[in-house]
Amino acid sequence: MSDSTVQCWLVERTFDDRNLVTIVYATPDGSRYQQRERSATSLRNGGEVTAATEIAETELESVSDEETRKRYAEEAERTAEQYDPGDPI
Repeated sequence: MSDSTVQCWLVERTFDDRNLVTIVYATPDGSRYQQRERSATSLRNGGEVTAATEIAETELESVSDEETRKRYAEEAERTAEQYDPGDPI
């Protein structure tokens, strides 16, 4: 049995002092998201971050804060306008 997926767009990328990169993908309406942490080294060694990715619905979390939901929706729209889904960014 396979999960249905949703195309999510890159809405946030932050770096910390432990050499970790936090990547957030969100649905176009900003209501759901997935956060991933990766080492900066893994990103340099071929693990590209793309403008969009397909994520199983069961792996998405709800955005509870209205301000964050609005920001994610705006960023998803901006990313979708500027990039094709598979473009590395």
